[in-house]
Order: sequence, then structure tokens, then C-alpha cells
Amino acid sequence: MKILSSLKSAKKRHPDCQVVNRKGRFYVICKSNPRFKARQR
Repeated sequence: MKILSSLKSAKKRHPDCQVVNRKGRFYVICKSNPRFKARQR
């Protein structure tokens, strides 16, 4: 999982990527390609 300053660019990497807010942190999750997972501080 990468820690990124901007998740908007991470969402565009793959059509299945979703931005999710969990416990005040933003995550990018991608079911079909898990190497695109990312987190924002």
C-alpha cells in the first residue's frame, strides 16, 4: 500500500478503483488489481 499526498491521481489508474473514507483516513481500494491500494494521511 502506498501513502500518497493526492488520491485523485490514484483513482484514475484503474477503472475499478474506489476512494473510501474509513476512520478519518482516505483509502483507494481496487478489487481486481490490489497493487493499486493507497492511503492518504
